Amino acid sequence: MANPLQLVGRITLGLFAEIGRLAVFAGRVKIAAVTPRWYGGEILRQMVRIGFYSLPVVGLAAVFIGAALALNIYEGGSRYGAEQFVPNIVVLGISRELGATITGLMLAGRVSAGIAAEIGAMRVTEQIDALETLSASRYRYLYAPRLIAALATLPLLVMAANIIGVMGGWLVSVYGLGFDSTVYLRNTVDFVTRDDILVGLIKAVLFGGIIAIMGCYQGDRSQAGATGVGRAATLSMVGAAVLVLAFNYVLSTLFVEIGL
Repeated sequence: MANPLQLVGRITLGLFAEIGRLAVFAGRVKIAAVTPRWYGGEILRQMVRIGFYSLPVVGLAAVFIGAALALNIYEGGSRYGAEQFVPNIVVLGISRELGATITGLMLAGRVSAGIAAEIGAMRVTEQIDALETLSASRYRYLYAPRLIAALATLPLLVMAANIIGVMGGWLVSVYGLGFDSTVYLRNTVDFVTRDDILVGLIKAVLFGGIIAIMGCYQGDRSQAGATGVGRAATLSMVGAAVLVLAFNYVLSTLFVEIGL
């Protein structure tokens, strides 16, 4: 019985140690992000890379999710004569849940892994050590701009995903299911509230922080050459995706409890 218990103990202690290291790292990055000096050029460059370059993949994912959602809601509603609620449920599901979640998951794969690979390559080629030698903080020059850019661009991407997702549902409903376009759009606008949009934007800010910090953290810990860089990219993507889904549930539960 000793060996299995020792194994469980080592795994548990290792898990808590990793959580502690991640928390300390995240705290240092956040402090660097809210205190001067800021590198405006690097922040703008990261905003373009994280936000603008991610728009096509986010838009494609959103339009197909919106279209599939409308089809499935219509199929389920038709069993109870409730087909008229398709626009209401589509806009509610996308604005509160799917817009932010799909955007977070897509950027976990594209952005978080990319950040980890880029920083990991800098780590194994000793570029980060060179920065430290020149008294340039890696937290301030490398990590904080990526965090600020993710926090700023994720809400914009989620807003775009919400609009494109709703339009995907509209396209399928009007041209595939026979809905009247004017009635569909009126029901959509009348049903969605500011609270629904606010919920998605709050999630977007948190997801942006998760994506940036996980990418920076795994890249900073990269080692063992190309193999280590690949492993860092994989771990950052998986970790960011799992945390996005976990915190989505936590936030959804919290918003339901407070009536938001």
